Amino acid sequence: MKYLFVTGGVISSLGKGLTAAALGTLLESRGLKVTLQKFDPYLNVDPGTMSPYQHGEVYVLNDGAETDLDLGHYERFTNTSLSRFNNLTSGQVYQTVLDKERRGEYLGKTVQVIPHVTNEIHNRIYEIGEQSKADVVITEIGGTTGDIEGLPFLEAIREFALEIGRHNALFLHVTFVPYIKAAGELKTKPTQQSVAKLREIGIMPQIVVARSEHHLNKEIRQKISLFCNVPYEAVIEEKDVDHSIYELPLMLQRERLDELVCDYLGLDVPTADMRHWQEIIRKLIAPQHRLRIAVVGKYIDLNDAYKSVYEAIIHAGVANDCGVDIEKVDAGDIEKYGPEKMLRGLGGILVPGGFGERGVEGKIQAARYAREQGVPYLGLCLGMQIATVEFARNVLGLKKAHSTEFDPDTPDPVIALLDEQKEVTRKGGTMRLGAQSCELKVGSRAAHLYGAFIVEERHRHRYEFNSEYQERFEAAGFVFSGISAEQKLVELVEISDHPFYLACQFHPEFQSKPSAPHPLFKSFIAAAFTYATHSHQVTAKRVDSGR
Repeated sequence: MKYLFVTGGVISSLGKGLTAAALGTLLESRGLKVTLQKFDPYLNVDPGTMSPYQHGEVYVLNDGAETDLDLGHYERFTNTSLSRFNNLTSGQVYQTVLDKERRGEYLGKTVQVIPHVTNEIHNRIYEIGEQSKADVVITEIGGTTGDIEGLPFLEAIREFALEIGRHNALFLHVTFVPYIKAAGELKTKPTQQSVAKLREIGIMPQIVVARSEHHLNKEIRQKISLFCNVPYEAVIEEKDVDHSIYELPLMLQRERLDELVCDYLGLDVPTADMRHWQEIIRKLIAPQHRLRIAVVGKYIDLNDAYKSVYEAIIHAGVANDCGVDIEKVDAGDIEKYGPEKMLRGLGGILVPGGFGERGVEGKIQAARYAREQGVPYLGLCLGMQIATVEFARNVLGLKKAHSTEFDPDTPDPVIALLDEQKEVTRKGGTMRLGAQSCELKVGSRAAHLYGAFIVEERHRHRYEFNSEYQERFEAAGFVFSGISAEQKLVELVEISDHPFYLACQFHPEFQSKPSAPHPLFKSFIAAAFTYATHSHQVTAKRVDSGR
């Protein structure tokens, strides 16, 4: 088994996760089995209780683990199946070590960062390798080289590489080469300093991946090679992509990164066949049509807050050979200016998940506008609850209907706290989480779109539809098309006499890939395209991306 460690320097948000994921794509295309894991230096046990403004999206796995958003990149770019063991935080490490200390497992010993903390990190690397039976384990170290909280992880991977031997471990360092506009040149000094810091720790990177807004000329590559002590061919250019992050595997293949990795690790495998990926990029760069849809949310200013939703929309566009321009609409602006002004002229409306009362009334107005105007609507998690509240108020006449999350005293709690959640006081990891089976109603739109009657989808929520109101909703044409197999909770709703009005309690965006778009997103974009075509909103046969 081979191990590849991805570190980063100079600044955060360099794209280490995307680099690791893209490399995973290339290695899989060479016939290798790959798994990826992320080490996060923060002391939170997981990101489940962190604000999207602090951390971005919380990505949920099948086993219910709330993880870093980079694991979403791993699953979208590769075929690997991830679990809670693929994401390790300092909080988890120290919690494990302290639990062992309290149980007396270190009896008589002074518990220290070395060897006890670093040994726990070693254990996780070995564990994920044994579970996955992968040929290559790619481990990304979060944070920036030199950060004090990341030092135990760097020390651990240094020790680990020494333990397993040369040519079984490879260090890849992602760094930043800034362009100084006034001087008109790229500067390599930050990269030199970053690699020097890594070498002080005892890690000698064999490959340097240089992020930049500009191409690296021969002189720049030679300079990085000389001062970072790596071969010239191991200086990899990673220029900002022109259209989509999905161009990255092809860019790195042109730089021969996968060939370098295989040569160093002694992997004798065929050249990567990326023809399927090239077709995806063709549809992204030069789609036959273009379409505009709205995503109505409360964290619109932060792109990473709805990362998987945006990516699933892009995947659905690829499936329909249609470029999708996403209009990010703040729910608060709908409350101020009304849905007509904010949503008119768009092909579809999507309301994603979220927590907290801010913007809820704007989302309800968006759902009403979609229902009454015949605009395709897709609601995710809170987006389903919003659709339910709107229907109760404006079709059933329950004017004060609401979710007890936002109005505990509502006379018509059409959305209420799950029974098993009522006694829960701890916040972290206590929601309804992970993959759950859902039974689809025969003859429903949902069953037709999935092409199945039982599906599994990932959840992350505490509130559900109140089944006491089910008969009243059904009598008014509100179809409950998906019910959880075990708890008999409402999972999918739709309106049959609407062009496309469907909402789900789960998060389908977590199971969408560019090569396998999720059926709900794929059908939503198809319906939005049809609606927009009839409304003369679609631009046909554009050869440029328009991005």
